[in-house]
Amino acid sequence: MLSDFVDRSRSIEELEGDRWPDPPGDSTSLVRSVHELRRRAIEDLSVEDLRRLIAQDVGLHWLLPVALDFLRETAPQEAAGGWYDDDLLSAALTRKESVWRSAPELARHLDGTVRMLTDLSPYVQREVDEFRATLSDVL
Repeated sequence: MLSDFVDRSRSIEELEGDRWPDPPGDSTSLVRSVHELRRRAIEDLSVEDLRRLIAQDVGLHWLLPVALDFLRETAPQEAAGGWYDDDLLSAALTRKESVWRSAPELARHLDGTVRMLTDLSPYVQREVDEFRATLSDVL
């Protein structure tokens, strides 16, 4: 598994060795949530929590492998169910090109997982097409 190196009992904050200060009192709920989720053990993060952190480019070194393993594990059931529109997949597909170029094995893994899926929503299919076009030389 891609995430075998990730100590899921630890938080992003612990793994990075970087404690963020508490957010200002007038912060948005998204900012407060991201700060709180960074302090939670990875094993305690829900799929939605992973999506939120990945979409904010937080802890990608640890969370992308965890998310990609989850997506690969669930792809066969998702493909069997038909219509596929997934926020975690979308969050992964839409990371910056530099993220994938610095970890081409992750990009290839994600591409392989997407190839297992059928009947993608038009929205997700557009993201897949953009991902593949941008990284065609890596995939």
